[in-house]
Amino acid sequence: MIFACEARFGRRTERWNGTIVGCKKYGSHYEIRINSRSSITVVFGKTTLGGFACMPDFGAGCRLADLKDQFWNTEQLTKVLGKVDGITVSTALYILADQIQI
Repeated sequence: MIFACEARFGRRTERWNGTIVGCKKYGSHYEIRINSRSSITVVFGKTTLGGFACMPDFGAGCRLADLKDQFWNTEQLTKVLGKVDGITVSTALYILADQIQI
């Protein structure tokens, strides 16, 4: 599944594509693999306190809102991954939101 990402850096806008190359459900959580400017494995799911995402290869994780809340999720993910990778993961989760049940 290919998706488009966009980020503003001052007056300059950058665009790039990402690809979700794998998605596996493990009962209570999911694992996806994203190829983009980086290759990112994301483990995400829900707890009693809300959603979460962990990116083990980056040693990072954060809380998430609903997968369709791209604004909030982008803010949280960019804090732990940086702007480009945070936007990439947030966009991938937004694209998946209609296809998976969390």
